[in-house]
Amino acid sequence: MLAFWHAATPAGLLASSLLVGIADAFRSGADQALLYRSCAALGRESEFQSIQARTEAVTQAALVAMLVGGGAIVAVAGYGAAFATEVACCLLGLVLACLMTEPPAAGHANPRDADAEGCPGLPSRPRMRTWALVWLIVPVAVLDGVAGAAAFLAQTSHDASVSGVTGLVAAITLSESAGAWLAARAWRSDGRHLGLLALGAAAVAAPLMFSTGAAVAAVALAFVLGLVHPLRAAALQRAAADGVRARIASLASACDMACTTLGLLAAGAWSARRRSR
Repeated sequence: MLAFWHAATPAGLLASSLLVGIADAFRSGADQALLYRSCAALGRESEFQSIQARTEAVTQAALVAMLVGGGAIVAVAGYGAAFATEVACCLLGLVLACLMTEPPAAGHANPRDADAEGCPGLPSRPRMRTWALVWLIVPVAVLDGVAGAAAFLAQTSHDASVSGVTGLVAAITLSESAGAWLAARAWRSDGRHLGLLALGAAAVAAPLMFSTGAAVAAVALAFVLGLVHPLRAAALQRAAADGVRARIASLASACDMACTTLGLLAAGAWSARRRSR
């Protein structure tokens, strides 16, 4: 954030984005694995899905508050004050991270074995089959791509205004938060039906993307994403071996980003072709 604050050239912005990307790569998956191992160590493994969902709901709601608050800070005190506030938030996050305690380490040489001594709440589980891993990750990633494309088309429509786009982003974020709130109260999912739910939502919303319903599709898909992401996280963490929890969660995130990128490229190409007619 300090690099972003003082970046005055395209190269500086690129370097700042690279630093953020590196940070996201280290964080991706580690947060879910840490939470799951913490729940298991406390004998509260069954509460992971609810806690993860509530965390995502609060995160999305906080993003809306920061979006509005950041705009107000810029309007009143300028961009410097906004960046200073962002840096202060980052420092607070760093302090909180340093205060966290790593759950007990595995007590067996084989990371796939149960961790009964160090982590009594963590049950033994067989090796996860590749097809099951793909079924949990890919359909949700496809839904991410469709949702990203719908949001892009809605935000870049010919009649979009600054206030309209801001309201749309806030609506999308709040819708995702509402989906996560529902996931916190949903059934304990083993992931078998997540793929069908994700692919079904993508198939229903895809036709709306290329019509006047892009904004509606974006908000609706955000709600479904808010619902399925915590359910998928719980299913992956319960099925994964203890030594690869963070890597599997990170793989899922990478697939989400890849599909989102492809969705944005496809939406951009379609939008450019439509405007050239």
